[in-house]
Amino acid sequence: MKITQLSIFAENAPGHILAPCRVLSDAGVNIRALCMADAQEFGILRLIVSDWQRGAKVLQEAGFSVKATEVVAVRVPDSPGGMALVLEALQGASVNIEYMYAFPFARGEKAILIFRFDSPALAIAKLEAAGISFIGNQDIDGALE
Repeated sequence: MKITQLSIFAENAPGHILAPCRVLSDAGVNIRALCMADAQEFGILRLIVSDWQRGAKVLQEAGFSVKATEVVAVRVPDSPGGMALVLEALQGASVNIEYMYAFPFARGEKAILIFRFDSPALAIAKLEAAGISFIGNQDIDGALE
């Protein structure tokens, strides 16, 4: 199962993350997770939001360059070895992790791992076979409670 991530390209300068965060806030779109990757002159802000379609719309209307990307989100125990369970399920498959980020919820209980795979269908099949729990767009808020 996949969820939609928004990527915003922004100049790598102080204060440039505030503007998209304020646009989303003013529109009532909640940021559920984020990751910032930077390069010399620009950065990519990757966001999982409560309503990705509304989020993309208001950001584009505000002049931001926004890209919607499907990523795979899984729920694991927030304990030592939680991530290892996912990685072990992929062991031996021809699946490359292009990037990933993680965040805990209910400390010590559960964590969400977000992956961008080069072969998402194969990764999902391997993870399903291992009994890994997925999160979809419709589940993003409920999965984090």
